[in-house]
Amino acid sequence: MVKSMTGYGRAKKELGGRNILVEIKSVNNRYLDCSVKLPKLFGFLEEKIKSYISARGISRGKIEIFVSIDILEEIGISVELDTAYATSYIAALRRLSAEFGLPDDITTMAVAANRDIFSVKKADEDMEREWDNVRLVLEEAVDAFIAAREREGANMQADILAKKARVQELAAKIAPLSEADIKAQYAKIEARIKQLIGDVSVDEGRLITECALFADKVAIDEELVRLSSHFEAFDTILESGEPVGRKLDFLLQEINRETNTIGSKACDVAIAKIVVEIKSELEKIREQIQNIE
Repeated sequence: MVKSMTGYGRAKKELGGRNILVEIKSVNNRYLDCSVKLPKLFGFLEEKIKSYISARGISRGKIEIFVSIDILEEIGISVELDTAYATSYIAALRRLSAEFGLPDDITTMAVAANRDIFSVKKADEDMEREWDNVRLVLEEAVDAFIAAREREGANMQADILAKKARVQELAAKIAPLSEADIKAQYAKIEARIKQLIGDVSVDEGRLITECALFADKVAIDEELVRLSSHFEAFDTILESGEPVGRKLDFLLQEINRETNTIGSKACDVAIAKIVVEIKSELEKIREQIQNIE
């Protein structure tokens, strides 16, 4: 299933004495770039959240995850004083006061304003309990996020298939035009040679050989066969159920290359116009593929 790289998901629950909110949003990116914003107290959850995102099969996009955790009950949390740091900090404040003649108004609350003198401790089992609670909310948010990506991806797939069908329709018109083009060029060469040599007899075998060489140069049968093969591969990739963005991007480059070769070989104005139309549709497909995971 095709998935868009843009999406949004949100979930909120009250669990284990915590009011937990998780929001996920993403935009296009060549690779997976996941950032997590958490309250400082719960920073230990960052890597677990990132691992969970990868485990859910999210492989591309710039993903931002915002986690808000309001503590309703003080469960499993202890705040400890970093005595060594506090001693050094208070001594530095007193030196500052003495050196610059500042009022010595050092109070408990003034010192406590420096949060680095405190450390928050959580037992391992408490950390696991916190993760279990956050994971439940994260799971719900990711479900909504993936569903949003799939909905947008389905719309993009329908649009891409419609444009690809138009490209195939245009490509189907090229083969008969190419045959007529080769015959017309053969007649032109023959007429031009006879015009140049006048009444001199023409070696019919040599004329046929020269025209055949020219026909081989402008023949686009191989390119049309490869185009057909690429279209089949395109459908196979879309139906694979895997992240398809990069594969489709590469395949589209190959389709564009074959189209350019057809345009450079053909001498017929009608074929040239069709090639321009095909390239226009391919560019529209390329723009859509840039949004696919």
